[in-house]
Amino acid sequence: MNQLEALQRPADSKILLLVMDGLGGLPRESGGPTELEAASTPHLDELAASAECGLHIPVAPGVAPGSAPGHLALFGYDPLAYPIGRGIVAALGIGHPVQPGDVAVRLNFATRDSDGTISDRRAGRIPTELCTELSAKLDQIELPGVSLAVRPVRDYRAVVVLSGDGLSDSVADTDPQQTGRPAAVAEALTAAGSRTAEVVRAFVVAAEQALADSTPANAVLLRGFAQLPAIPSLEERFGIRALALAVYPDYRGVSRLVGMDAIDGLADLGAQNAALHREWDGGDLFFVHHKYTDSKGEDGDFDGKVAEIERVDAALPDLLSSNPDVVIVTGDHSTPSVLRSHSAHPVPFLIAAAGCRPDRVTQFGERECAGGAWGVIPGRQLLPIALGHAGRFGRFGA
Repeated sequence: MNQLEALQRPADSKILLLVMDGLGGLPRESGGPTELEAASTPHLDELAASAECGLHIPVAPGVAPGSAPGHLALFGYDPLAYPIGRGIVAALGIGHPVQPGDVAVRLNFATRDSDGTISDRRAGRIPTELCTELSAKLDQIELPGVSLAVRPVRDYRAVVVLSGDGLSDSVADTDPQQTGRPAAVAEALTAAGSRTAEVVRAFVVAAEQALADSTPANAVLLRGFAQLPAIPSLEERFGIRALALAVYPDYRGVSRLVGMDAIDGLADLGAQNAALHREWDGGDLFFVHHKYTDSKGEDGDFDGKVAEIERVDAALPDLLSSNPDVVIVTGDHSTPSVLRSHSAHPVPFLIAAAGCRPDRVTQFGERECAGGAWGVIPGRQLLPIALGHAGRFGRFGA
C-alpha cells in the first residue's frame, strides 16, 4: 500500500464514472470542430460549466493506448506498472474461467482476399449470431497436448483460451493492424513462447481451413496474448465497492480484473440506466461505459460519432437523477474518425462535485477543456481527484 492508499477512509458518497469510449477526436477539416465540439451537448455543457475540466493522458505522452490500459488508468492504476493483454480481458468479460498458466487471446474474424491480404480486419462487423456459429466450428479444432476453447464475445470478436503445460503469453500478434497486408505469422517473443507460438500457428492453419467456405469471415486475426495478471483490487487500494455497467464484454472483463462486480446482459443506455438506479444502494463507484463512440471513430464515421455523443448527452439527465456526489465524464482514449484508429491525443474530462471550483469551461470539448482548471494530467489521477471530492481521503501529515 502506498501513502495515498493509506489515506483511504469510509464515506457514504457515490461516484459516477461515465466513459464514452474513444471520446477524443480531431477536426474533419482544418480549423473545424472535433466530433465532440460538433455535437449538440446541452447537458454536458451545463455540467462542464459547474465542473473542473481538463485533458488527461491515458498512458504516456505520445503513446496511443489500447482500451484495457486506457480503462486501467481511469480506475486509478498506472498502466505501465500493470500491463494486461486483451485476451484475458475478453475471456473475463464473458465470464469464461481462466486458470493460472492458461493463455487467452482475442480473435477477430476477418476477410482475406485471394492474394492472401486482409481486406477487412472485422469481416464487415458480422453479427454476433454468425460469430457464435463460427466460434463453435473453431472450438472443434484439436491441438496436440493443449486444450482449446473458442468462445464468441460480440459481433466479429471471439476469444481463444489455451490450457496446458508450458504455455506462455510471449507471442507476437498476427493482426497486421491495417488492411492490404497479409496476417502475420505467430512468432515467439522470447524462448518461453516457442511452444505456444507453434501451437498458435497450427490453430491458425486449421481455423482458415474450417473457414474456407465462409463469407465474409474466412480468416482469423489474433492479438493480445495474455495470462492472468496480479492486480490489487479497488477495494484494497481505495476502500471502495465498484460496479461496472457495460454493454460490451471486454469492458466488464477489465473491470473484473480490478475487483469490480459487473452486470451481464445489458443491451443499451436505457438498460444501463435502469441497472444504475436498481443497484445504487449497493456500491460506491459506478462505471457506465458507452462503446459506440469508439466504433464510429474506427469506422471513419465522423457524423456517426457525433450522433453517439449526442445520444449519451440525451441520456445524461436520467443517469444523474440518482444524485451522485461526484461525476466524472471522459473517455479512455482518443479515436479520431479521420484516423480510423486510437491515437495519443489527450482526452477531455470533467469532474463535477459540490466542493469543486468551476473553471471557465462552458462547452465540453477538446479546446475548451485544454484551458480548464486541471490542464493536462495523467489519466490515473482522475479517480483520486474524485475520491478527494467524495471525502474518501484523510489528511496527509500532521
